[in-house]
Amino acid sequence: MKGAYRVIVETRKVKYDFRIKRNITIFTGDSGSGKTVLIDLIREYRRFGSDSGVSVSCSCPCRTLDNEDWEHQLGEITKSIIFIDEGNRFLISKKFAELVIKSDNYFVFATREKLPMLPYSIHEIYGFRKSGKFHEAKQKYNEIYHLYGEISEKEGIDPKFVITEDSNSGFEFFAELSKQKNIECVSLKGKSNILTAGNMPVGNNILPDC
Repeated sequence: MKGAYRVIVETRKVKYDFRIKRNITIFTGDSGSGKTVLIDLIREYRRFGSDSGVSVSCSCPCRTLDNEDWEHQLGEITKSIIFIDEGNRFLISKKFAELVIKSDNYFVFATREKLPMLPYSIHEIYGFRKSGKFHEAKQKYNEIYHLYGEISEKEGIDPKFVITEDSNSGFEFFAELSKQKNIECVSLKGKSNILTAGNMPVGNNILPDC
């Protein structure tokens, strides 16, 4: 699969409208923000169609994946957008990561946890927030916004130096990202070490990952 796909999921009470642009997308947000509701609605639509009271509009199939027999299910799905909730234990497995990388599907993960086994872009991490656009019709609109892009625009983040408290996958991620921007990145090997790090540069253009 290539390109962007618009997905609209709605009932009489709630509506989601967003675009998926890459093979791995992360939806994050606090408990109760609407991540699991979105996946449950897609699952209901797949099971019962229009009788579910759910409408799903997309130019390619939208599917869900659950713990039970997930590997077999994934092997039978092709050229679809697969939505997976954070409660599924296989998300952090090496086997699952290998299958995702080889797959011709797009994947959307609704999770607050890191997924170090998967190569996803910082530009494809989105947050959930509730909007009142359809309040008069008694319909709640869940807006999905570009998490890191919005922070960068509002705060004007342009670091010259990046510090990570992690020395493993987190450091590797930020080190590679920093390398692309010609920015130096170092690991403190624990956020408590920031107080004793005497060789850190002084100034405001430092991005801490703590």
